[in-house]
Amino acid sequence: CKFSVVNSKVSTGSYKRQVYEVPSGKQLVDQAVIDRITWATWTSVLGDEVIGIWSRHAEKADVNCACVSHSGINLVTGDDFGMVKLFDFPCPEKFVRTSFCMVTTTSTVDIRILSCSSRRHMMEIFSSLNL
Repeated sequence: CKFSVVNSKVSTGSYKRQVYEVPSGKQLVDQAVIDRITWATWTSVLGDEVIGIWSRHAEKADVNCACVSHSGINLVTGDDFGMVKLFDFPCPEKFVRTSFCMVTTTSTVDIRILSCSSRRHMMEIFSSLNL
């Protein structure tokens, strides 16, 4: 899901993005209106802005979670293979190389960037593992 002050974006099991007005729940379908939305948070693995998060041989279901930093310049993802990857955001080109990769022992089902210091290039990441 991604949230702006007045809108919510959800991803469906069929890998489609849907945008709704809050609190009315009315679905937005005008792409020009959707493109002008400034999102307060971004945790979706779908969209033109994140096409590069999949490796060459990955399937859509392989990447489970994503989170954009508060500054809007970094994206961290978690996948079925226990990989936690850091990308520049947005990453609209296919097969983007990661800035950093960490391997966990199980699939990562949820991930959040808790804090980020661009001065020291340090990031604190919360990862919920599927145990």
